[in-house]
Amino acid sequence: MFLHGTSTVNNKGHLEIGGVDTIDLATNYGTPLYVYDVALIKERAQGFIKTFDKLGVKAQVAYASKAFSSIAVFQLVEEEGLSLDVVSGGELYTAIAAGFPVERIHFHGNNKSVHEIEMALQAGIGCFVVDNFYELTLLEETCRQLQKKAKILIRITPGIEAHTHDYILTGQEDSKFGFDLQSGQADEALKLIQTFDFVELLGIHSHIGSQIFETTGFIMAAEKLFEKINDWNIKFKYTPKVVNLGGGFGIRYTSEDDPIPVSRYVEEIVAAVNVKVKEYNLEMPEIWIEPGRSLVGDAGTTLYSIGSRKEVPNVRKYVAVDGGMSDNIRPALYEAKYEAVIANRMRDENEEVVSIAGKCCESGDMLIWDLPLPKSTSDDILAVFCTGAYGYSMANNYNRIPRPAVVFVENGQAELVVKRESYEDLVKLDVPLKKVIKQK
Repeated sequence: MFLHGTSTVNNKGHLEIGGVDTIDLATNYGTPLYVYDVALIKERAQGFIKTFDKLGVKAQVAYASKAFSSIAVFQLVEEEGLSLDVVSGGELYTAIAAGFPVERIHFHGNNKSVHEIEMALQAGIGCFVVDNFYELTLLEETCRQLQKKAKILIRITPGIEAHTHDYILTGQEDSKFGFDLQSGQADEALKLIQTFDFVELLGIHSHIGSQIFETTGFIMAAEKLFEKINDWNIKFKYTPKVVNLGGGFGIRYTSEDDPIPVSRYVEEIVAAVNVKVKEYNLEMPEIWIEPGRSLVGDAGTTLYSIGSRKEVPNVRKYVAVDGGMSDNIRPALYEAKYEAVIANRMRDENEEVVSIAGKCCESGDMLIWDLPLPKSTSDDILAVFCTGAYGYSMANNYNRIPRPAVVFVENGQAELVVKRESYEDLVKLDVPLKKVIKQK
């Protein structure tokens, strides 16, 4: 059994996270419950920052907040010295509500609305990551109307698609994101920006994939980007101040996964950039990266109460919990895999293989298939590991199930950071039907 971060087994045989008994957490806050190991988030954040510092490279590490957005997590990553990547007006609003320094906010997204652009300009955010020609023109026009300047990166699709163990040199050009490098769109974007009065091009951005366990794809992307930077330097006398190589650094969900230390991603990205800077006789740009999952993914654990069970002789044993695709849609959406334990019986031997079913009215609402566990009862608490990324942020009210609470734990203390939704919350935006007078 692999335990992440500060997780351990206490003298009661219970799973403990951040020095807090998970059974006490389930009792005090109810289930389902997202539990975050604050110390592990801090460790990962400092792992990125200190590696850049050690290498003497000017950098920004921006938390990709789509992984998990809340006021508390924004405050936490700000305290750790990170910047922030947002992709919607809602994420931006949350960041402002958290008091996050606006000059360290980067606004992504492939279809920003006029309202979102105006909101970001009025707030004075540090940077827009621009995705297409429509947005370029809209941003310049909106800046002119508001008499405000905007700093931007342009997102480039470098023609590399990275999977866990597979790098494809073509195909990623077919993406809803960014200016294509191969067809000349990136060149046209640069030429257009050079005619603008209110938009300043800081540099370029790329993102090659998610849950990546090797550095090969990042190195290949850096090489292709710097080939283009050298070309721009020759043709347009332009060199970027910033090169953002995105995120996608992998974490361990199950024993099948073999992630590398976060420091190694940084070291090899910086080494690749150094090689190209020297080769083309360029100034070293500021390097930005955008970890999301790798900061919060394995810091999160979801606690469930076990309920019903069903046994199909010689086929399968189903054990149901009080959550499911309403709080973790990734297994249904991506066939994502997880590991889990019975949190109140950590020292018990596994006696059976079961499949963990959610309570939503969908056959596809299955959290884990074929999981070895001790024989469970309705008094037990199931802990599913590594749910810190895209669990709460993708949670929903399917079947009118309220979204769970979120608790941070550290040094033996627990703090509620997101309240559990109530049934009253579910209907507070509903508008009753007015009486309709039927006409004959």
